[in-house]
Amino acid sequence: MKKRDFLLIGAVLALALLCWVVPRAAGIFAGKDASRVRVTVGGEEYGTYRLSEDQTIEIQDTNVCEIKDGEVNMIQADCPDQLCIHQGPIRIQGETIVCLPNRVVVEITGKDKEEQLDGVVQ
Repeated sequence: MKKRDFLLIGAVLALALLCWVVPRAAGIFAGKDASRVRVTVGGEEYGTYRLSEDQTIEIQDTNVCEIKDGEVNMIQADCPDQLCIHQGPIRIQGETIVCLPNRVVVEITGKDKEEQLDGVVQ
């Protein structure tokens, strides 16, 4: 391998690192407005909960998710693959946990509806 090969490999690795870091950093700063957790089952809203209140939510008889320290984590599910549990906690607006066999979606949403502006007039 020559010097140019090492430079090319280093440039590709630096670009890959940049592509990984920038969206995460933007998500963390944008995630400051995240304050709600919306749970849907079969496409219909099951409930909306505050991200700031630690609690355990039993979703029908199939799943249990936990809100703790500003994060949401699926802690129990009766699905065979357990992918929703292994996904880990979410905390940034737009992140989701999906339990496909049970059709459960847990999503971090933005500010409370009463805090959001729906328009500005000048």
